[in-house]
Amino acid sequence: MTPPFARRGRLPALPAVAHGAFNKRQAFHPAPALVGQPSRLPVGQPSRLASIPPRREPASTGCASRLGRSQPFLMVSRVRARVSISRILERALTVAALAATLAPAQSPAPRGNVVEAGAAVDGQSDCTAVFQKLLDEAGKAGGGVVGVPAGRYRINSHLSIPANVTLQGIYRVPPTAGAQTVAGHDGSVLLAYAGRGSTDGPPFIRLAGNNAALAGLVVAYPEWRQSDVPPIPYPPCVSSQDTENVGIRDCCLLNPYEGIRLVRAHRHLVRNVTGYPIKRGLLVDECYDIGHVENIHFWPFGVTYQPDNAYCQWINTQAVAFEFARTDWQYVHNTFCFGYGIGYKFSKSSQGSANGNFLGLGADSCQRAVVVDQAQPPGLLISNGEFVGRWGSTNSVCLEIGPAVEGTVSLVNCSFWGPIDRCVWMRAAAGQFTASACHFVDWDNGAAGSPALQLDAGKAIVQACSFNRSKLHVAVGSNVLSAILAANQAEGGFRVKNLAGKRLQAALNEQESVDWTEAARRHYQVQVGTRGDARYLENWHDPENAGRPFRWSRPVSRLLLPVVPGEPFTLTLETVVPPHALSSAAGLYLGGNQLAPLTSAPVLTAELPPSPGDILELELRCQGWVPKQTTPGSNDPRTLGIQVSRITMRARASGTNTFNANTGEWMKR
Repeated sequence: MTPPFARRGRLPALPAVAHGAFNKRQAFHPAPALVGQPSRLPVGQPSRLASIPPRREPASTGCASRLGRSQPFLMVSRVRARVSISRILERALTVAALAATLAPAQSPAPRGNVVEAGAAVDGQSDCTAVFQKLLDEAGKAGGGVVGVPAGRYRINSHLSIPANVTLQGIYRVPPTAGAQTVAGHDGSVLLAYAGRGSTDGPPFIRLAGNNAALAGLVVAYPEWRQSDVPPIPYPPCVSSQDTENVGIRDCCLLNPYEGIRLVRAHRHLVRNVTGYPIKRGLLVDECYDIGHVENIHFWPFGVTYQPDNAYCQWINTQAVAFEFARTDWQYVHNTFCFGYGIGYKFSKSSQGSANGNFLGLGADSCQRAVVVDQAQPPGLLISNGEFVGRWGSTNSVCLEIGPAVEGTVSLVNCSFWGPIDRCVWMRAAAGQFTASACHFVDWDNGAAGSPALQLDAGKAIVQACSFNRSKLHVAVGSNVLSAILAANQAEGGFRVKNLAGKRLQAALNEQESVDWTEAARRHYQVQVGTRGDARYLENWHDPENAGRPFRWSRPVSRLLLPVVPGEPFTLTLETVVPPHALSSAAGLYLGGNQLAPLTSAPVLTAELPPSPGDILELELRCQGWVPKQTTPGSNDPRTLGIQVSRITMRARASGTNTFNANTGEWMKR
């Protein structure tokens, strides 16, 4: 009888002889051994079932008679039960024998040890030949692991890892360095010397065949110096081309000029890699079958980091941490970079651009956290990103979507904070941008009036997002084809500058919390430095509190003040004016004309002429000064103007009550 699983095509049918047989004593005779497999029971030896003595039946109580059964019937039932159990055991043994026949022989992968083969661990003697000999031998054997015990190994040339071979150091976690330089590293450390001075030439380590892998190692360049600016170029540290299933795992690429380059390296796996590559951390191009990049941390390991250090500034303005060109279904999870010109770059090579799933991206202190030059129609799906502008800058943009982009860029649950000018700059006429459930904490840190989201062209959807500042939230340009803004919440009410007319659709957004009645416009105060003041100010420093809330102005700061059209007003500013801020041109201006000069007095008063509109824009000008240049002991690098703590506006025909422009409530007398 053919087993059922064989009839379904899962396993080949067994010959009938393999099923065993029963004799009159119900002894199980195991099937003859399958090819190459000895029988588990000697032929002819009875099974354990045969040694079980017949069960003695108790004296009849009459129950069998009452049930209409006889003693012979019970004996037949017991025999049948034994036969059924024996058949079950027979088939189980048969399946086990078949599985053992089909299972491949298990043998440990060939291993080599570079120290046992003669490699020196002192970091002085060239170990290239020893390493490469073991790698080649493992490759010829069909694969294996070349072990690298703890030590420092000088490699004067290059290494090539064949197919199915792993070069394995001691680390099983991603090693990190802190501020340690090359000399401070323990563990399995490869010291790279070849290629200094040019990006041309072979990589330091080539993953040369399918399933080649690098694991558990630190790679450092001993001739690197932080004082070399611009940095000295080298070929890539690790590269693979025209391969499948290569891997890089649990490694620290401390200070390579270029970290990892993967071209036509399909189904690559890069996991648990740290370091501070100089010009570029990772490049993926022409990957047509789902690569994986996971848990990468590019941070200033081995570097004395200062934002104004020449070396750090070079990386912070010129370098790229992650670059993805043509790659299909790319998966990038839980990656981070710090201090790069561009954190994540989506470029277009000769073969095209990228699509994929990008989860948990992090970019801190980057001039551009994400730059999209091009994207495939399926788009870039970016979730749970955290983006911060470059420290000390006033022109950082976290996401820039270039003019040529034709695909979709979709953000979900991303957050933006720190020194940012604009969180998103959408410039693609044929592209699509979407932001859902994102959090925009900071922007316009240069106080230039920049919006959180600048939409210049294309199509955009912004929904269910939160904005933490009472500034301009979205600017919709005249070339935008369609913009849908819905269900967004914002400090002080959701503010939009619309130049697209009816092509903008907005609904269910948080409204302005201040109800500006005509009586409120005639007499109100703004408490500067207190929540709710930002809607009336442009180009001011952030709020401060030194016994009372206030803000510092800049050399040119603006006031946007509600008025009643056609009525004159009196403006009063309560100020602190440092001597450094005074000049002949300092004062309050309207349309380029000075309304009142700035003096050292604590109050500045100006008479404002009637305005045709309901918002009057004024400029406060003064001489800019830098505290750390003028005040002993100060390290404040900002360019300041004057302190302003309160603004009062009053029309001639106003009442006695005063409206609080911060809260939208009338002040108690």
